[in-house]
Amino acid sequence: MKIPKCFETLVQNGLIDEVVCQLMSGKEAEVYVVHSKGEVRCAKVYKEAGKRSFSQQAQYQEGRKVRNSRQARAMEKNTRYGRKEQEDAWQNAEVVALQRLAEADVRVPRIYSYVDGVLLMELVVGADGEVAPRLNDIRLTAEQARVYHRTMISQIVLMLCAGLVHGDLSEYNVLAGSDGLVIIDLPQSIDAAGNNNASKMLERDVGNMRAYFGRFAPELLTTDYGREIWKLYACGELTPRSELTGHFVQSGIPADVSGVMRDIDSARLWHERYQSKA
Repeated sequence: MKIPKCFETLVQNGLIDEVVCQLMSGKEAEVYVVHSKGEVRCAKVYKEAGKRSFSQQAQYQEGRKVRNSRQARAMEKNTRYGRKEQEDAWQNAEVVALQRLAEADVRVPRIYSYVDGVLLMELVVGADGEVAPRLNDIRLTAEQARVYHRTMISQIVLMLCAGLVHGDLSEYNVLAGSDGLVIIDLPQSIDAAGNNNASKMLERDVGNMRAYFGRFAPELLTTDYGREIWKLYACGELTPRSELTGHFVQSGIPADVSGVMRDIDSARLWHERYQSKA
């Protein structure tokens, strides 16, 4: 096919030899099959902010670090420069997440390069050597569903141990590769420690996996790994080897609201005294 303009820089730099075909067009990017350095790879081209249909971006970007205070101020004021920096940060988030997760042994595509808003990475193939199907495109036996569900729970745990939550995990962004499941689409991944929505999004990711695999193995629908995993994480007890039960029991101990308020008042008084002496 004719090489799209967005690939011109990569072609000039010898990173892409040929664009074979468009693989898919999603809510945030278009993906192409390309020839690169003698291999068949895929190239993800991010859509401009105005052309994306991904909603509620703000809650995903909470807690993301910026390079400097000038960048932060520009983003806050929504200036032209700030919008550009925000867009760059949105795209770079996936590159950073893929690198971070690969180091944590999470099954994600390998990155080759990232140039001018184009992410060149591994083309995941299925058992037949063709482009790997998404989970949504295959039908499973009950036993396959159980095995895949265990795999995805372990991958979610590995991601959280690496400090990240996918944030949009579903059967539509997990590929059934020739040697196992591969997680894709991570520009909306969030920092687990820096985002107030992290626990809610983790539970949603786990819930999406439960609902999908539960179609084939209904007993999975009664599990509650999401809250169990988050509780271990919040207590500093989650590791890649944590033994999970799939059950969660809410604590029956009432919150000590009065005690918390006393601590807050004490901290406020200490701060006021400190300020008066400064």
